[in-house]
Amino acid sequence: MKLRKLKQMEKYLISILIAYIIIVSVVSKNFLSVNTLFDLLKTSSGTLILAAGVLMVLISGGIDVSFTAIAVVSGYSSILLMMKLGVDNIFFALIVAAIIGLLLGIINALIIYFFKLSTFITTLGTSSVFYGFMTTFIGTSSISVADKPQSLFNFGKATLFGLPLFFIMAVVILVITWFILYRTTLGRSIFAIGNSEESALRAGINILKTKLFVYSYMGLLSGIMGIVYFSEIDLINPISLVGTELMVIAAVVIGGIRLTGGEGTILGAILGVSIIQIFRSTLVFLGLSTSWNDLFIGIILLVSVSLISYQERKSNKEHLIFSK
Repeated sequence: MKLRKLKQMEKYLISILIAYIIIVSVVSKNFLSVNTLFDLLKTSSGTLILAAGVLMVLISGGIDVSFTAIAVVSGYSSILLMMKLGVDNIFFALIVAAIIGLLLGIINALIIYFFKLSTFITTLGTSSVFYGFMTTFIGTSSISVADKPQSLFNFGKATLFGLPLFFIMAVVILVITWFILYRTTLGRSIFAIGNSEESALRAGINILKTKLFVYSYMGLLSGIMGIVYFSEIDLINPISLVGTELMVIAAVVIGGIRLTGGEGTILGAILGVSIIQIFRSTLVFLGLSTSWNDLFIGIILLVSVSLISYQERKSNKEHLIFSK
């Protein structure tokens, strides 16, 4: 299989990563260590899992901001069910959370399709509904370290071939997502509706089935991420993840994904997540406070979006495509 050439945005992000790693390595000799790399891989795994779903949604021309609420509802509900049934099994938790996430994703897709609503407004609304349902009927009590199921602790510490199991899972999910998007008819349909839903409909693409897959896939990954996230932390606080969705979307957008849909790459999403994660984890090595994190990420996001917009206008001009 012939490897494709790197896109300009990908080259730009790789250059930033290399330059930043060199700077941190020079300032702090403790940065380039196995433990630091291990921690970076582990802490970035959950974001990578979500980024795979966000990438697919953005390529389809939508924006989903409900995935952190889905992750919390799915993960927390499955853990409570484990404790109530006395089933201390990580596979049980993952399966239940994935099913709940998938069903909530289907709800998003059906509302978006049948009511013809904006994806952003719809998922903003369902985010409140999903989380509000949990707080009203399930509760939001924290689960202490003493009460947390042992299988979650074991899952959080598990490794495979010397690598964090979380990271292996993220890589497998990214490979599956790549295969769906670039090696299947379904993937071509997702790109098609992202470029023009009307043209895709005229070409015979089933819009409902495509959107059902996109948002149910996002929901399924969110459910899995909920268990991954709660396995990482000692105290399970069901409100700690809500509000981080914009950072995940920003990471994917930094990777060169077009917000209007129809364009995006797995490598770009990985690079975007890597930049955000490495900034968040290594500022301490430079002696800077965490407040610098938002500044750096904001600058890179603005530059990335500006470059994407410039390249798109340049391409349109070369192909004699003019918009109002």
